[in-house]
Amino acid sequence: MKRVDAMIPSIKRVSVVDSILKAGAQGVTVLEGRGKGAGDRPMVRGARGTVRYIADYNRIDTIITVVNDSKLDAVVSAIIDSTHSGSKGDGMIFVSTIEEAYKIGTKEKIT
Repeated sequence: MKRVDAMIPSIKRVSVVDSILKAGAQGVTVLEGRGKGAGDRPMVRGARGTVRYIADYNRIDTIITVVNDSKLDAVVSAIIDSTHSGSKGDGMIFVSTIEEAYKIGTKEKIT
């Protein structure tokens, strides 16, 4: 099994999650956050809308899923296809191997 962590701009969350599920993943976890990377920072307005400034961080989502090795290429391709714009700040994908996994409710080991 492989764990796929995709760090993407928050605005693309819905399309990425839909693409991952259509590619064969059983479920996803979405974590909202802020980060600083290669992408440009957005221009934001102050509380009353009179002041404009460049934000310190970008809004990003980390989408996590675990898939069988046979579905890895399809899931990674789905993420890339739904986020790629050709500009910096499109995001990153990290893939790692899952050694063991357990269902807490049933205490069964997942293979």
